[in-house]
Amino acid sequence: MTVRIIGVPTDYGQDRRGVDMGPSAIRYGGLADALADAGVDVVDDGDLAVPRAEERDPDSHPPSEGNAKFLRETEEVTTALADHVADAVAADETPLVLGGDHSVAIGSLAGSARDAEIGAVWFDAHGDYNTPTTSPSGNVHGMPLAAALGYGAWEGVEWANAPGLSEENVAYVGLRALDDTERAAIRDSEMTAYTMSDIDERGITDVVEAALSVAGAGVDGVHVSLDMDWLDPTIAPGVGTPVRGGVTYREAHHAMELVAGTDAVRSMEVVEVNPVLDDSNETASLATELVASAFGKRIL
Repeated sequence: MTVRIIGVPTDYGQDRRGVDMGPSAIRYGGLADALADAGVDVVDDGDLAVPRAEERDPDSHPPSEGNAKFLRETEEVTTALADHVADAVAADETPLVLGGDHSVAIGSLAGSARDAEIGAVWFDAHGDYNTPTTSPSGNVHGMPLAAALGYGAWEGVEWANAPGLSEENVAYVGLRALDDTERAAIRDSEMTAYTMSDIDERGITDVVEAALSVAGAGVDGVHVSLDMDWLDPTIAPGVGTPVRGGVTYREAHHAMELVAGTDAVRSMEVVEVNPVLDDSNETASLATELVASAFGKRIL
């Protein structure tokens, strides 16, 4: 296997500055060596060019004149990312996208789903299923799944939609923080949602295996999205939107080991590492460990 690393140092999608340094922090945490130890070849494409948010206008733009900050900039970055991801897949490589905030998933999904049917497993505390007309904050990092699936105000927004991704092949793992409108939308959708309560009741193995089965049913491959706020903030403090009650260190590693146990993974991203909020690069180093587990690194 060859893993192609694509850094996307963007913080357009959220209010807290610093997440744009996530790709550098993850690399500094030893990503290339960890992947090599997992037995994969690594090609690092470096970072996409991302203008500083302070140099741009955050005012909302369409779709539907809703509240979405830096939407034009997000379109520019995610469109370029989609091309890079699609090129990696076409070269029989596995793209690994380093965020940046979770808005980069719009590009990851669009690129991975180009000329293919894909599923997605969403390891996240949040649903990321808001739209510019429902979002309380206007932060696009809370919208990437809705954008990719063309939900609500995102319908027909070609640069954001991933036609090869269907609701029935999306599975959340570890949800615990949803907005009211988002909760109703997820309930009404055909997506599968496993909350932290499901993990408590069923165990991490059963839930992740079920999620991978849902995402991988009848598709060409699976996109894995790992938001570091999925983990409990006591072990992953360097994230912009921490939520108490996340998964433990070993649960997270075991989940990624289960990901590695399937040959369906087509693309992956790890997002929302904010070294400004971190403690001695702890969260970035943990992200590196988890990615290595997802690509096959084992204790023995």
